[in-house]
Amino acid sequence: MTRLKLAVWDMDGTIVDSRKVIQGAMVSAFEALDLVPPTYDETRQIVGLGLAQACAILAPDDLPADRLADLVEAYRQAFVANRVDPDFREPLYEGAMETLEALANDNWLIAMATGKSHRGIRSIFEMHPLEPYFDTIWCADDGPGKPDPFMVDQSMGALGASPADTVMIGDAVFDMQMARSAKVLPLGVDWGFGTANELTGAGAARVHSDFSDLLADLKAFAMERDLT
Repeated sequence: MTRLKLAVWDMDGTIVDSRKVIQGAMVSAFEALDLVPPTYDETRQIVGLGLAQACAILAPDDLPADRLADLVEAYRQAFVANRVDPDFREPLYEGAMETLEALANDNWLIAMATGKSHRGIRSIFEMHPLEPYFDTIWCADDGPGKPDPFMVDQSMGALGASPADTVMIGDAVFDMQMARSAKVLPLGVDWGFGTANELTGAGAARVHSDFSDLLADLKAFAMERDLT
């Protein structure tokens, strides 16, 4: 019986360069509530978490629950305002589309595990022709967020893959922690929100600096396990 090979992908900071958009929306949300906005360095360290959890980490410790809910909604509204701007773009990282296409052509199964909402994913698909590459999609709306293994477990279950035949690719420490919890191979990329040292510290087996090296690593993974 032919064994499966599954690549589970994060979205923000891994496939899509959303650094400017996320920081801008976070600044707008904090300013809307007359709060001091987080720095980019503070924001980048919560990307990948669900929105409510991320805002709770960045908000002042004494912020009341109702104000925290207002902050979450202000972030959502800032993102919606961005999307209606005709010039709004969340660009793909160079090489992302080509890598997904190469994996699909090599009979990989491809899943998404993202902190985005379904609405955010739909916005990306309307902007870039990525949807056909994904065999299953799991996000913050579907259940426990990162670093809980839920999204990776659901991806494997939906497609019939085992942990031994699955890799998780992401740019954040929460991606690596999620992969470890799901007992799949964690592969980091350093062009997004997390640094190479942070990713390694969170359990990344390897950290890649460009898509060509990542693709070579994925091919080696398949060959080592006779998944070709």
